[in-house]
Amino acid sequence: MKVAVIGSTGVVGNVMLNLLESRKFPLSELIPVASVRSIGKKILFNDKQYSIVSIEDAVKMKPDIALFSAGGSTSLEWAPKFAAVGTRVIDNSSAWRMDLSKKLVVSEVNSEVLTKDDYIIANPNCSTMQLMVVLAPLHKEYKIKRLVISTYQSVSGTGKNAIDQLNGERSDSDPQKIYPYSIDQNLLPHCDVFEEGGYTKEENKLINETRKILSDDSIQITSTAVRVPIEICHGESVNIEFKNQFELEQVFEILKKSPGVVVEDDPTNNLYPMPINSANKDEVFVGRIRRDFSIEKGLNIWVVADNLRKGAATNTIQIAEKLIEMKII
Repeated sequence: MKVAVIGSTGVVGNVMLNLLESRKFPLSELIPVASVRSIGKKILFNDKQYSIVSIEDAVKMKPDIALFSAGGSTSLEWAPKFAAVGTRVIDNSSAWRMDLSKKLVVSEVNSEVLTKDDYIIANPNCSTMQLMVVLAPLHKEYKIKRLVISTYQSVSGTGKNAIDQLNGERSDSDPQKIYPYSIDQNLLPHCDVFEEGGYTKEENKLINETRKILSDDSIQITSTAVRVPIEICHGESVNIEFKNQFELEQVFEILKKSPGVVVEDDPTNNLYPMPINSANKDEVFVGRIRRDFSIEKGLNIWVVADNLRKGAATNTIQIAEKLIEMKII
């Protein structure tokens, strides 16, 4: 099986390569793809050297799977070209997520929607991704009526240049600014660009992608996305109003049994999810699980996950593994 990684020198692309190796993904040939300035450079994968090739050459090589992490414009232009030669594309950008003809997939939640007709498959936004792993089993049991989502998102969600800005500010090296203000010692209530109505693109992604993945447009959702000065992991404070009554003990049991979820909730021993413990892990961590006493069927939760792994690279590879398991490829 030939696997192309588009954007292999980027932050997420590098994690993809590490995961393909550590998860022993059954590939016979790796096709690393990056920008023009990287073509010809060597990367080491499974103790073998591979040369980075152009995206044009990668299409001609007709890979079985192409894992995209190179931005929306690249995906819009090139994903259809790979699909046209029979390649299954799993895309990390926002390009195809809300396309009605494309599936938006979280491996633990709705991978059963995949069919042999799917040649371009969308990966959700990282902040949506980790939330769905936790919310989907609760929605199945109690039906979500309304969500209030507040995110605390690391700078790696913006990319390598944002990590460089944070570290540069901490070392007083006057780095190039990717954000409109300093991010060190600061919080920016500004993730992605502002859109109509005063919401940012990131906030609207949370709203629209959640409804699509859960197949329920009736859920009322509002969100605020904040950039915080840490390198890896997104945190999310989520207030949920259910349609059906719930018992708190049952909520704990459901989440403990849910694939990909780890419950860390013991306030007496100061146990709750934190980025410092969640980085470089594939699970989604949930804690601070408690009733919202201001409404009849309300619940508060705190969710943390590595945005580069489960939020992007891990889910991409899990989808590829599902395609193999389902004998789609």
